[in-house]
Amino acid sequence: MAATRFFHGWIVVAAAHVVMGVIYGVTYSFAAFFADLQAAFGATRGDVSAIFSLSGFLYFALGALSGPLADRFGPRPMALVGIALIAGGLLLAAGARTLWQVYVGLGVGLGLGVGFAYVPAIACVQRWFLRRRGSASGIAVAGIGVGNPLFPPLAAWLIELGGWRAAYWQLALIAAAVGGGAAMFLAASPQARGLLPDGERAGHPNAARVVALPLPGTSLSAALRSRAFCLLYLGALANSFGLFVPMAHLAAYAGDHGIADHRAVWLVSLIGIGSTVGRFAFGPIADRLGRRRGMALMFAGMAAMQLWWLGSSVFWALGLFALAFGAFYGGFVALAPSLTADYFGPRAISGIIGVLYTSVALGTGLGPLTAGVAFDLSGSYTAPILIGVTGSVIACVCYLALKEPAPQRG
Repeated sequence: MAATRFFHGWIVVAAAHVVMGVIYGVTYSFAAFFADLQAAFGATRGDVSAIFSLSGFLYFALGALSGPLADRFGPRPMALVGIALIAGGLLLAAGARTLWQVYVGLGVGLGLGVGFAYVPAIACVQRWFLRRRGSASGIAVAGIGVGNPLFPPLAAWLIELGGWRAAYWQLALIAAAVGGGAAMFLAASPQARGLLPDGERAGHPNAARVVALPLPGTSLSAALRSRAFCLLYLGALANSFGLFVPMAHLAAYAGDHGIADHRAVWLVSLIGIGSTVGRFAFGPIADRLGRRRGMALMFAGMAAMQLWWLGSSVFWALGLFALAFGAFYGGFVALAPSLTADYFGPRAISGIIGVLYTSVALGTGLGPLTAGVAFDLSGSYTAPILIGVTGSVIACVCYLALKEPAPQRG
């Protein structure tokens, strides 16, 4: 039977998984370079954390551009442009002689690169699945959780071997070879191959007719005017203020409490390990129990774990925070694009996800920066952590207020 053949959508999922691992692994390796960048340029913690904030702001904000472009031209060219920008940014940082050049390379280069690669790659996965959308999306974005524990220790090892500049050169080569190779396997939709979502009718005898059918779902303009989009946007915006503070500051926080540098960097990797578990675990669970309620649970979990962080000062407690926060964060990242597709369908999903992710841009841009400035002024992370807790609670309320999405057809 044609329906029993291997479904090409899983190749797209695997490609997106690798792209996610590379682009976010490189981004999260920032923690391993933090002290070296401070020392090399005589910078404050706020100065250096602003680089991460700029990058995060750009890659979420750029989705509003890269998403619609991917709807028009396909995900592959957008992802390849993103990989090229990431590699170029790393090379610029490697040769930087002033801090502003690091801002351009890591802040702008990585920010634009991730922005061009992430939304097109994850959005195209949503088009290939209906019933197993949460599972497929979870596997794809689990690449972020795989890259997170791999790249910071790899970067630390490369720095130890040849210095931070050589490490950036080597990361650029890895990004170009591995990320660029994976991006070549991204495909826009099953309909373009004469297929339907979930492989239900793989090898469809009327392939030309399937291709000719317009993708179902809501237009970008109609989606942006809907109550559902407003609540999705507000919740993601509120949660974003604390979302990336641990990635940028947990290692420094641990060092302030007497934890050795090599162990402190591993805490960031533990976020990635927890994130991987969350992406694999919560996607299938939400497919059965409901992705809207699942998202509300993710926000509640992140709020609780940020409160735990506030009272933690020893390695085991911070490690538990990193694993649990990472799991809830991973579940959020896995479910967000799937839930968006549940409400609006595949028709303009890249553009809708891209605009939705601009909500995260503001908080991501301000969160790590504010945390760094707060520490420089007060010597404490208490205020930014409490802001993160409040934002996650608001997000939970917003998603509980949503109505369940209407059932879709392939």
